[in-house]
Amino acid sequence: MSPTTTSAPSGSRIGVLGIGSYLPSQVITNDMLADRAGVTEEWIVRKTGIVARRAVKPDEATSDLAVYAARAALEDAGISPSQLSLVVVGTATPDMAGPSVASLTALALECPTTTGTFDIQAACAGFLTAVDMASTYLSVRGGYALVIGADTYSRFRNHEDRRTTALWGDGAGAVVLGPVDDGSGLLATRITSFPVDTEVGGIPAGGSRLPASHETVDAGLHFVRMNGRRIMEIFQEHIPPMTKAFLDDAGQDLEDVDHVVPHQGNQRMVESLPELLGFTRPRLHASAHDFGNTGSASIPVTLDRAVRQGRIRSGESVLMVSIGAGMTFGFALLRWK
Repeated sequence: MSPTTTSAPSGSRIGVLGIGSYLPSQVITNDMLADRAGVTEEWIVRKTGIVARRAVKPDEATSDLAVYAARAALEDAGISPSQLSLVVVGTATPDMAGPSVASLTALALECPTTTGTFDIQAACAGFLTAVDMASTYLSVRGGYALVIGADTYSRFRNHEDRRTTALWGDGAGAVVLGPVDDGSGLLATRITSFPVDTEVGGIPAGGSRLPASHETVDAGLHFVRMNGRRIMEIFQEHIPPMTKAFLDDAGQDLEDVDHVVPHQGNQRMVESLPELLGFTRPRLHASAHDFGNTGSASIPVTLDRAVRQGRIRSGESVLMVSIGAGMTFGFALLRWK
């Protein structure tokens, strides 16, 4: 049985009313990472295509980035925090085990007590998973939702691991979702998974299985780990058929899509998509070159950047595709306004 594609009911389509993003001011260049990782700047660019990334200040956390992005999206939408029915944050790097980043964000925004809040942990697919959940909620309950992708992977970077240290950047992106009636909005969404063992990627310690201890810290188990080769194999094997199935169920063809905004695992991964999916027409959007892998933030950050630069115009369709540790996958097809 194929995964279910969620489509907005007729007459109650949910769309993006506003978008915003935030990237910390501190820029981390390849020369700041190369020596400690035992590699060269040229090696980092050749392997990843990344030349810079952003990192939070010592007093910043994921919720701070989420709040900045949220305020930009709310201003863009002309929506007040008092109007929000829901705040959902996709993140794998929360401020703490609890409360949720969504709760902390709602507190900072002074949302009313009627606003629901929760986080989604689907690794780098967190934002599109949150979009799927929030749009489904709104199609039934109505109102407005603030959906945020935010991560601070710099806090979990192992500077001596050359396979991962250059990948990670911090950032947040947000959208305000609400009802639209002009043909724009979300045409379809889907979330699915291909479960794999934890050795493929993740942060081993800090949870209930391996609580923080001197031993876990000494062993470096609080750093993010990744089997890049295995993840690329999964990406190459599963993204093409999953994307085709998603579009087929939505009644769309890839060559009819105007823009593709994928998760920014690294620049090389993004650049492989046209050949991997076999498309020539859609315009591919990337930000990993400048910002690295910002986790759940990568798609909304890239989308916001493209919109601000005038590269995505009203009436054009946007396909968003994400993959995260687990492995988790998210898809969304949007007609932009």
